[in-house]
Amino acid sequence: MSLIQTIIIAIVEGLTEFLPVSSTGHMLIAENLLGVQNSAFVRAFTIIIQFGAIMSVVVLYWNRFFCLDHSPAPAGSNAWERLKHKWNFYWMLLIAFIPTALIGLVVKKSGAIDFLLDPAHAIWIVPLTLVAGGIFMLFCDQIFNKGREQNHVTEKRAFRIGIIQCISMIPGVSRSMSTIVGGMSQKLTRKNAAEFSFFLAVPTMAAATGLDVLELFVGGDAVGTSWATGHNLFLLAIGSFVAFIVALFAMKWFVSFLTKYGFRLFGWYRILVGGIILALLFMGHSLVIFG
Repeated sequence: MSLIQTIIIAIVEGLTEFLPVSSTGHMLIAENLLGVQNSAFVRAFTIIIQFGAIMSVVVLYWNRFFCLDHSPAPAGSNAWERLKHKWNFYWMLLIAFIPTALIGLVVKKSGAIDFLLDPAHAIWIVPLTLVAGGIFMLFCDQIFNKGREQNHVTEKRAFRIGIIQCISMIPGVSRSMSTIVGGMSQKLTRKNAAEFSFFLAVPTMAAATGLDVLELFVGGDAVGTSWATGHNLFLLAIGSFVAFIVALFAMKWFVSFLTKYGFRLFGWYRILVGGIILALLFMGHSLVIFG
């Protein structure tokens, strides 16, 4: 993978990570269009640079991530309840993260993720899920109550959102879409659901990145060449940095747009992109433009 290919893919990741259009799906499409050869490193790169984009959440919501709740706990609370009250932000993220971690480990160990991310399979899976998700998004604002602004994330809501997030392991589904819709299904407002989706992305992508970094240093690709070359590490650093910068701007815009207008525009976009790709594939066209 060249430096130019790395930067283009990272820009795509930064723009789409927090939009309900599937960043993984768009990166796989971009890799195909750019003629990037499939390898274990490229598959890891697709996941690892997402964490660069996710770190923009920590920067943008710094006060939320590094601030405990020092307000008085409810009257009659025991020591455990007072502790949970103080660390409530992190406790809710942990509860939401648990189902994703458990199911994700099982899916990864089974080899299903590598199968789904393989370009030969993903090039069909992604447009199908883009179209299916787009159709759903046209109606999700009507399906789910928009909630009340005072609604907050509870333990039950957090756990259910975490379960729904697991659907995003399928390329093209979109982690952002699944968790935001999951939050709305639990009676959160679009804004509250979107912000919790951003926060949950941090432990989720940190875990996914950690596993791939571990494999990066202890494994090799299909032909036995070590992943941890200076060139590969350089590309990972550049890709993560570019994705981080682009995501900072994309995320601020997205919260404002989603709060005002909802999902319909994103639904139509997904249907259009997925439909064009499917039409090209059925006509026998290769999607490789460069390479």
